[in-house]
Amino acid sequence: MFNTIALAVDGSEHSHKGVAVAAELARLSKGKVIVFHVREHDLTRGQMWELESAEDAQAVVKKALDEVRKAGADAEGDVIRTAHGTVAQALVDSAKDHKADTIVMGSRGLSDIAGMVLGSVTHKVIHLTNATVVVAR
Repeated sequence: MFNTIALAVDGSEHSHKGVAVAAELARLSKGKVIVFHVREHDLTRGQMWELESAEDAQAVVKKALDEVRKAGADAEGDVIRTAHGTVAQALVDSAKDHKADTIVMGSRGLSDIAGMVLGSVTHKVIHLTNATVVVAR
């Protein structure tokens, strides 16, 4: 357990709490952290709309990578592109592709109101994965 840790970050304060948790788990277990950030897009009337720039997405990943490495853990990062509303499945699929045995994420990200109405991404990930999920609060 804790050999490969998928860390989901979205740039929010809540997801930032997961960075220290993932780094410490990896450091103690001599595991690796894979930092994931999901960059959503929407398709409306045949037009693709990016909800975040590639540069902003990379900056979120870089910030988390820097912090994990500074804490003494091995890390790599990846930006995942997915359709709006499919973040949880994209995270679970990417964690599985990287053979992550653990997923670390914050309790609530950028969309607090949507999370209350539709169910948070964290909640969906817990139900979609067989991996251990650590929720940082």
